[in-house]
Amino acid sequence: MTDRPVTTTTEPPREPPARRTSDVLIKAVTTGSPPVTTALAILLALVVGGVLIVATDPVVLRAWGSFGYAPGSAFSATWNSVAAAYSALFEGSIFSPATIGHAFQGGSVAAIFYPLSLTLFEATPLILTGLAVSVAFRAGLFNIGGTGQFIGGAIVAAWLGFGVSLPPVIHPIVCIIGALVGGGAVGWVVGELKARTGAHEVIVTIMLNYVMIYLLYYLLSTPKALQQPHQSNQIAAPVASDAVLPHVGGPPPQASLGFLLALAAAVGVAWLFSRSTTGFEFRTVGANPSAARSAGMKVERVWVLVMVLAGALAGAAAATVILSGGSPPPPLAESTYGTYGFDGITVALLGRSRPLGVVLAGLLFGALNAGGTQMAVATPVPADIVQVLEGLIVLFVAAPPLIRAFFRLRPGADADLDTGGRGWSG
Repeated sequence: MTDRPVTTTTEPPREPPARRTSDVLIKAVTTGSPPVTTALAILLALVVGGVLIVATDPVVLRAWGSFGYAPGSAFSATWNSVAAAYSALFEGSIFSPATIGHAFQGGSVAAIFYPLSLTLFEATPLILTGLAVSVAFRAGLFNIGGTGQFIGGAIVAAWLGFGVSLPPVIHPIVCIIGALVGGGAVGWVVGELKARTGAHEVIVTIMLNYVMIYLLYYLLSTPKALQQPHQSNQIAAPVASDAVLPHVGGPPPQASLGFLLALAAAVGVAWLFSRSTTGFEFRTVGANPSAARSAGMKVERVWVLVMVLAGALAGAAAATVILSGGSPPPPLAESTYGTYGFDGITVALLGRSRPLGVVLAGLLFGALNAGGTQMAVATPVPADIVQVLEGLIVLFVAAPPLIRAFFRLRPGADADLDTGGRGWSG
């Protein structure tokens, strides 16, 4: 009997975890992973925004007129203009160093968190309307009816807020439920028409936006409906104090419990699409309705459910606006719906229709909206520059190849056009 030779294999030395982590980070940056391209898109938008700030500042333009004999003054004026604008934007949305100094000298500590709380207040309806659009996106529907669904929720929430007398804790809950029902009813009309007649949701939602806008005008002009008594303007009665959502962190307008409602809605949507059978049906129908129908799924039922859910989320956004923002909150008026419905489309696109991405996009836009007011007050820069920044961010985020080409990122193994469909949430 001969002994068989024993072969030994030597394992290659394992790299330490810190080295592996650094390699992953370096690869993510150099190949332009979705989070990196998103961050670079925001950076590029801020750079372009800085150019526009300089171009609209007459002081800087006069300084550049004397560039030939005073170049230092031109560069100094440019830096001062851009730095002042973005500093005011930051101080109005995150925190101001001056308030920290005042707090150490006996001032209000709550004032430190006021800008951040204002950002959360501005972001709350944007997150909810963004979720309303993203839910439909994931199911293959283009919901641009956030305005009509927002108004549907606002009408019910406002009426329940001033027309019904309930205990303090129950009253806001009833108003929120009513807003969910009001917005969901408008969404149900869209889904039902698509399911029964095949009507395209884009056309239906556009028409319903106008229907709900003029319905709101009518109700605010009718004393027996929503119009405030002894009031000739189109304005509803203010909601009762028992229906106001509690504020957190100081006097209003600041973040209320509505922000927690928005976060809970984002968590619920994430669970729905990742853990539930209904969410699987939503995703399957969105990917291929014909295959879903062949698999036995009721596509028409999915369309109705998706639009009801989307409308309910937009209605919840209306509830956070109607029930918070002041003490008492500003009453429902013809301008209350604002641009929340269309801003939700922008937030959903920037967030790549993922709940986490929508939350982060809503916070970003909320910060821009909150800081834009401070920037317009403290500097000569117009507040409209914020809208330009938001448009630039969405434009650059929607074009990852442009970002890779501009920053000269090398293509990775997974760097294809599909990465443009994922955002901060991966």
